[in-house]
Amino acid sequence: MNTIPLPPDLQATVALALAEDVGAGDLTAALIPIDARAEATVISREPAVLCGTAWFDEVFRQLEPGIHIHWQAGDGDRVARDQLLCTLRGPARALLTGERTALNFLQVLSGAATLARRYADAVAGARTAVLDTRKTLPGLRRAQKYAVRCGGCRNHRIGLFDAILIKENHIMAAGSITQAVLTARRLHPGVTLEVEVENLAELEEALRVNPDIIMLDNFDRDTMRRAVETVAGRVKLEASGNVSLDTIRAIAETGVDYISVGSLTKDVRAIDLSMRFKTCN
Repeated sequence: MNTIPLPPDLQATVALALAEDVGAGDLTAALIPIDARAEATVISREPAVLCGTAWFDEVFRQLEPGIHIHWQAGDGDRVARDQLLCTLRGPARALLTGERTALNFLQVLSGAATLARRYADAVAGARTAVLDTRKTLPGLRRAQKYAVRCGGCRNHRIGLFDAILIKENHIMAAGSITQAVLTARRLHPGVTLEVEVENLAELEEALRVNPDIIMLDNFDRDTMRRAVETVAGRVKLEASGNVSLDTIRAIAETGVDYISVGSLTKDVRAIDLSMRFKTCN
């Protein structure tokens, strides 16, 4: 059973999506008799990791609470090609109106979960955790980060408000790594603090001011290994840049604690799903 908490903005996200699609009313669904009822099934057209069932349910709950949905699989489950995912029964108009919005959530979030599972599987057995980033679709960040966790990877910070990540431009504006870290500690004591470095000299400077995490930005693997040896467990190390399914295992084997992968949420490929209807009495 999936125990990952659902995002608090789920209902609001669905409401915005319905407003975008339905507007003042579904002109085509109005062609259907108001008392007509229908059944529908959702099928996966390719192997995937399912994610987004709560968003799918919420679409129909907001349109017509009387629609009944029965799931054959849950978030985080691997599903096969042509597998039945769920059945729906209720007023035909509402089923037709909600079809696209509900499938959009299910397809996009299943796509993120499926990709996350591939990355998690690629480092299985290593001590390294795979993280997402803030490279998300506007308005869907918490949903996508939920999908990443359903796929077996972990979340980096949610936004600019829950952790500090000092990157190249922050360092330039602040004057130095040292100055940026010391100011951050003074202004926000107790908040997780990470600093990005681009070479071993910057790594040494960062170590002297003791951040919680150091991000190795675009280090080659030999330099990553030297960084791991230099740090010797004093702080956590995160590798970032030029990470793919082909390279992530070798990066993990350098001994870094985390690897961040922007493509988990940035390169969106929706899973192919199909919803089929039939009228019923």
